Amino acid sequence: MNKIFLILKREYLVRVQKKSFIIMTLLVPLLTGGFMAGVVFLSTRSIKDKVVQVVDESGLFKGKFTDGRDVKFVYSALTVDKAKRALPQSDYQALLYIPAIDVQKPKGIVLFAGKNVSMLLQNRIEDVLDQELESLRLQKVGIDKAVLASTKSKVAIATVALSEEGEKTSSSGAAFAVGYACAFLIYMSVFIYGAQVMRGVLEEKTSRIVEVIISSVKPFQLMLGKITGVALVGLTQFLLWIVLGFAIATFTSAAFGLDKKAVVRTEKPADRAKDTPNPTADNPLAGAAAALQTMNVPLILGTFLFYFLGGYLLYSALFAAIGAAADSETDTQQFMFPITIPLIASIVVAQVVLQDPDGSVAFWMSMFPLTSPILMMVRIPFGVPPWQLLLSMTLLVAGFVATTWLAARIYRVGILMYGKKVNFRELSKWVFYKG
Repeated sequence: MNKIFLILKREYLVRVQKKSFIIMTLLVPLLTGGFMAGVVFLSTRSIKDKVVQVVDESGLFKGKFTDGRDVKFVYSALTVDKAKRALPQSDYQALLYIPAIDVQKPKGIVLFAGKNVSMLLQNRIEDVLDQELESLRLQKVGIDKAVLASTKSKVAIATVALSEEGEKTSSSGAAFAVGYACAFLIYMSVFIYGAQVMRGVLEEKTSRIVEVIISSVKPFQLMLGKITGVALVGLTQFLLWIVLGFAIATFTSAAFGLDKKAVVRTEKPADRAKDTPNPTADNPLAGAAAALQTMNVPLILGTFLFYFLGGYLLYSALFAAIGAAADSETDTQQFMFPITIPLIASIVVAQVVLQDPDGSVAFWMSMFPLTSPILMMVRIPFGVPPWQLLLSMTLLVAGFVATTWLAARIYRVGILMYGKKVNFRELSKWVFYKG
């Protein structure tokens, strides 16, 4: 046990003391926050105004096209031919031509431009045309559009989870986002840190350092120490990211006053029917903060750490076996694909599980150890029965023990095997070698 600890300590310290580890640990939360802030800034920033010239021969749309944040409309008295000839030398980005049309069957409307216009601009013009033509049709049959519009309503349904503690406000959107985000983080971490284990084993094997190390420790001890050490590196990085992310979120909330606006409604359903203003309606960030407060954050963080470690340990043992069996990184490719199939399948099936978190596909794949680290994390924000969560965790631990035993059998032979092209048939023989 002392030897495993020494290997673990070496693997951990060598990696966390690297400049790349420190830089990435600090930069990822900052870059993520900066990226999200940039997206919000760009989405709210005014785009350079586009000017559209309108030639309306029908006379039905005069004054109907109103200027927006990113587009202006200018009505022209020119004929369409003159306007088309002048368009390349003008400051107009497009020319909208509306001939005399039949309201019931409008045809001949054309948008001229020097190059393809954006879908956003085209859709906006089409919406204005559709709305005005609808209004004209309604007038013909004697229906007031304002009266018709007053009969329409948009219903917003509040979701409430019934639990043993009572009624709790829930958010399907927040569960969707958190579940997929946790699953994707585990998916990426297994690939990143599992590949680190494989490359570390391969590097020691090709440099023959392992021949010296193996004289002092058993192959299983070396493999377990390496896997555990890299796992702690990944866990340390994730914990630092969580702390830094929380600090950035707290600072952002204080700076923009989101902590005061993100109010979680806890009244009874009878009171919920009252027409009260929603403090988060005009602030999407405050709405997101309020949605997160409706979730069991300690449970999500606890299970995330468990499935992160469980999924990593399970797959990294197999990655270590691949590194021991191959002589170069090119040779590892033939063994990588079969191992990564469950991971890739999990992230693909996650889309289905998000739509039906309690379905049979979601249940069985969240129990299978090779797919449960990703798919159970998709389900947890929606609520999972305790017995299912306990069964999934138990099976994951059993799966880790089984894959570690299998990987150790391959590792002990392959770590000292040089110059031989290995296939799956050969690996199966290594599993049953005695000694």
